[in-house]
Amino acid sequence: MDADEIAQFLKTHPQFFDQYPQLIESIYVPHPHGGRAIPLTERQIVSLREKVRVLEAKIAEFLRIGEDNDAIGEKVHRLSLALLGAQDLAAATQALHFHLREDFSVPHVALKLWATDDVSAELRDKAETMGAPQCGAAAGSAFLGWFGEAADHVRSIALIPLGQTRTIGLLALGSEDPQRFFAEMGTLYLRRIGELAAGALAARV
Repeated sequence: MDADEIAQFLKTHPQFFDQYPQLIESIYVPHPHGGRAIPLTERQIVSLREKVRVLEAKIAEFLRIGEDNDAIGEKVHRLSLALLGAQDLAAATQALHFHLREDFSVPHVALKLWATDDVSAELRDKAETMGAPQCGAAAGSAFLGWFGEAADHVRSIALIPLGQTRTIGLLALGSEDPQRFFAEMGTLYLRRIGELAAGALAARV
């Protein structure tokens, strides 16, 4: 019998080791990390410990993600309160800029509203056809110039169209970190920030 046939035999005859229990203690296999040979039972314990370590790492990662989401949710809540308390458009705009920079650590923020800012028809069309926040490299973006003198230092951007039934403007976030806003990142919280900003600003234009 070759190795495959032996493996198949043991799979189809689980009672084999019940008939020959002494074999379990007498069979030695290589240690998975090299070195001495160990009994089959000890090898099973090593495998179980490795599985436990993998599961513990996954649980720790889930907990970290949960804590990160809780922290972001708290920041969004603070932004919501600030926008609700703003008395006019200037105060709402100031609150949005402040919380994005100080609470969310976004170094560069550019906001354009169609009702108050001079924005070309081409850029309006681009914003109105986005449908959802877009993230990626800053190089080549038509909106990079909105960051003024800081544009040369911006390496990644997030573009958030403002408005659901109609677009009233665009919020652009910029970072010197090329990986801060990347194309494959989740945009749930960016969308929520956009909805909050759109609601607060539209009511005050």
